[in-house]
Amino acid sequence: MEFWLLIGGAVIFYYVIKAKAAASKQQTQNKNSPSFSNEIRITATTSNRIVANSNHDDDDDDLATFSISYGYNEEKSLNKTPGKWIKPGESITINGHTVTSGNFYFGGVLSSLDGFGTEASLVDDSLKIESKPSSFVDESLGYWPKYISLTPKGRGAYLSWLSSDRNDPEVPLGYVFIYFYGLERRITVDSIKQSVDDAEFKFIFDEILRLKNIYANSRSFSNYSTRLLEVMCILRPHVVSYPKLEKNPQRDSLLFKHRLATRVNEGKPVPPELALAWIRFYPDYNLKKPARRCGYEFSQLFTRLYSKKYADGIIVKPNKTRLKIEYYPASSSLRGVALPQQNLPDPSNLKGPANKLIAIADECTAALDAYSRYLAKPDTARTDIEAVLLLPDDLSDLGATLGLGKFKKWADEVISTKNGLVDVEEFWTYTKSPLPSKINKKEAELIQNLAQKAGYGIAPDMRYHHAKTSADGKLVLFPDGHGKYFEPSKAYSEMGMALRLGAMVATIDSHVDHSELNLLTQLIDHDSNLSPTEKQSLRAYLVWRLNTPSNITGLKARLETLGNAEKAAVSRVLVGVAMADGKIDPEEIKQLEKLYTLLGLDKALVTGDIHGMSSSKAGSRPSSSQSESISSTSTSFQLDESILAIHESETKDVQSMLGAIFMEDEPADESTTTAVDITDIDEESGIDKQHYLLFESLIRKDKWTRKEVEALCRDSGLMISGALETINDWSFDKVDAAVLEEDGDAIYVDLEIVEEIEG
Repeated sequence: MEFWLLIGGAVIFYYVIKAKAAASKQQTQNKNSPSFSNEIRITATTSNRIVANSNHDDDDDDLATFSISYGYNEEKSLNKTPGKWIKPGESITINGHTVTSGNFYFGGVLSSLDGFGTEASLVDDSLKIESKPSSFVDESLGYWPKYISLTPKGRGAYLSWLSSDRNDPEVPLGYVFIYFYGLERRITVDSIKQSVDDAEFKFIFDEILRLKNIYANSRSFSNYSTRLLEVMCILRPHVVSYPKLEKNPQRDSLLFKHRLATRVNEGKPVPPELALAWIRFYPDYNLKKPARRCGYEFSQLFTRLYSKKYADGIIVKPNKTRLKIEYYPASSSLRGVALPQQNLPDPSNLKGPANKLIAIADECTAALDAYSRYLAKPDTARTDIEAVLLLPDDLSDLGATLGLGKFKKWADEVISTKNGLVDVEEFWTYTKSPLPSKINKKEAELIQNLAQKAGYGIAPDMRYHHAKTSADGKLVLFPDGHGKYFEPSKAYSEMGMALRLGAMVATIDSHVDHSELNLLTQLIDHDSNLSPTEKQSLRAYLVWRLNTPSNITGLKARLETLGNAEKAAVSRVLVGVAMADGKIDPEEIKQLEKLYTLLGLDKALVTGDIHGMSSSKAGSRPSSSQSESISSTSTSFQLDESILAIHESETKDVQSMLGAIFMEDEPADESTTTAVDITDIDEESGIDKQHYLLFESLIRKDKWTRKEVEALCRDSGLMISGALETINDWSFDKVDAAVLEEDGDAIYVDLEIVEEIEG
């Protein structure tokens, strides 16, 4: 007795669970279908009776009744014609409906795979049919719909859809599933028996893809159709493939597991594309927001970093767990379907290889974080220059497709036709933002970053040339740029100052002679201590200096630190540049005298130095009127080898003197810093005591709120707008750059500029 109670309880439990699953699934799959009107009622008693389809009323407390909704009853068919497959393109007329597309089973006898009931998709023309539009819905279109179980009106609606183009996205999904059940059986049963040729196999594959696209809004249909497509790729990989699904597998993707298993079983490395699919598949890892928001960029970066680290890919040792190829059909008629098994390992859940991939995925996520956060802002796009500049360096080539293509084309043209020389205004148009009134640190960095991201260098680059351009000034572009890890050498810095001083002499008469340009270029080319990148950068810097008004701001304090030997070396460079065109004009002599004075040399030495260099090279002596004009008898001036080798001259002091005046001073230790005596600030400093005191207060930190600065200005009896402008004007006069920058409610102090000012 206890045995039969257990059996009865198990049966009841089975139907209760089955009913709950069916009800839940029906809500998600067929929202338009009403609830089932028919029921299977099961009554359990303590006397071990199980009564099915009972409609009696029984008040016996020993009875418990369960109502299970399970679809419409199958109609009894007298049609004994064996079911057959109507092939694609085969035409047939069924009760007035002409169906020309085929792809379904037709007849009276075709059993379910488990032997119970009729094949769900079998179209039986002996059953009663009433014509109805394909949108008709009644209670017979349950969760597991079957053609034989439809009402006559439901059959008419299904045949109406079947005889159409089968592309109405509004048709009740139950009809689509009946049709799909037939395709599913044709593949999982018939094709395995080799009764389906490759052409038909491919046709069915394409038909399922078509249905999947039309009814993609149904998650249920999308999942079932995807699984069948995967199985088809496994059964006949030489006939069909699904690249999109291979790259983005679902967490339960059988196709991915089979592809990985095959690769590992063959002892081949896992390629980047399959490694990326693995990280998407792996159940214990979820892609973070930057990877999801920037899917394409993440894929590209992951592939590149993976290849950089593992070349052809990691090799995974086959594991003992075997791959089990299981298929869970959509059709109730196919329960128990079995697919051919292959003796393959299943490495998809191995932690060792997965952890290697996770490390790369996390690195990619971190690299894309700033780019992702920018794209999360409203009214932003991948083609924005701000977005492109946030791309990781490993994706710099994507900039050409996202927003740098036109810039690169323009840059290449100006480099080849104009020696890279462009107006800042023209360059700035490619930032797609208004031209600012001044080029401060923020704007200078944008210029640098835009050029660098596109694969170019610029001069001046404030990081290396210690100079900034102006909004109405010039820039010089050069190919390849400085590179990510560029560190300027001492020789580079020394040469930079020599070029600056030489350009000041060469541009005195507002005309740069070809000989002067050649001489300064030779200074760069003959210096064996400079790397190719440094030489290219300095050539661009020279072009910029020769096309930019010269000034001596910031030089005086540095030049005063030189010794006599160093000053003599600088003077030889200046005289050499002045004489490069074969003549010395009065204006050049005046400029040389100013520079000599700036160096702390007697300006009367100028004419003597000119005479000495001229006579040593030209073999002639200047006339007594050389203070007005000194001409060489030769048409061109050949630079003395001792000048070309200036950095290798007799003393270490001379070798380092240019670096001493060009390199920025090292930050002083606070304990040894001496406060500036205000009484020492006179008219030559270019700023009054009140503004200098405010400047001294502001440089205590690098960021202030506007309210804090307003308070400081009030204490000094100044208006904030005028005070900031005065300090910045003074800063420009001294070092060609603004020391203060306003950004909304914040005011930033450029401490690098502060060091240069105080140097």
